[in-house]
Amino acid sequence: MMTLYHKYLSVFEKSFYLYISFGILLSSCMGGAAAMVVLMKGFGFVEMFQLFIITCICMGYNTAVLANLKPKTTYTILLISVLLSILVITFNLCTIV
Repeated sequence: MMTLYHKYLSVFEKSFYLYISFGILLSSCMGGAAAMVVLMKGFGFVEMFQLFIITCICMGYNTAVLANLKPKTTYTILLISVLLSILVITFNLCTIV
């Protein structure tokens, strides 16, 4: 039985060049939204560290695409990028006073 990850990985690999462009848009938009929410909270050390992490992870996906890494690696970095952005957005929206 195929897991959800492997199922979507095979879809990603079949149309790799289609999905990398979609991934760039998704990762960049989610990263931008996460950065906006972090900066809405303030400009302290914790917020700047979160902004640094989000920027590095989202740029990491773009780097993986430009470096022409294997589809599995690229897909994994995309998932990490999107999930981390969602986590940061959720965390910061729950803690805004």
